[in-house]
Amino acid sequence: MVSLAPFIVKRPWLHKLMMPISKWYVNAAGYRKMGLRYDDLYEEEREAVQIALKRLSPKEAYERVYRIRRAAQCSYQHKLLPKNEWINDQTDVPYLAPIIKQVEAELAEKDALDAATVIRKAH
Repeated sequence: MVSLAPFIVKRPWLHKLMMPISKWYVNAAGYRKMGLRYDDLYEEEREAVQIALKRLSPKEAYERVYRIRRAAQCSYQHKLLPKNEWINDQTDVPYLAPIIKQVEAELAEKDALDAATVIRKAH
């Protein structure tokens, strides 16, 4: 997947221009209004995500499950959480993405080692 984020972050004028759009998009997505953090939205079917979830601390894993169940309840009731319970910029920090990146690097290294061939030198 190609990301424009590094390109935008390197250019302060473009970063400043894109921030209002970014904030609007996050607000329009609505996941924070249901008590979810961005990392709660990763699809659990991916192997790297499954491995990363197993590496979470018990406290973080419990909080994640609580947030997802609370959001599901809000969805069933067609309601949003009270505004004081919404997730904000300060609390919506990545907790799973760094672990996923590490796992993906480990899986890529494993695949590279599994595909390695040994070439014997002739004496």
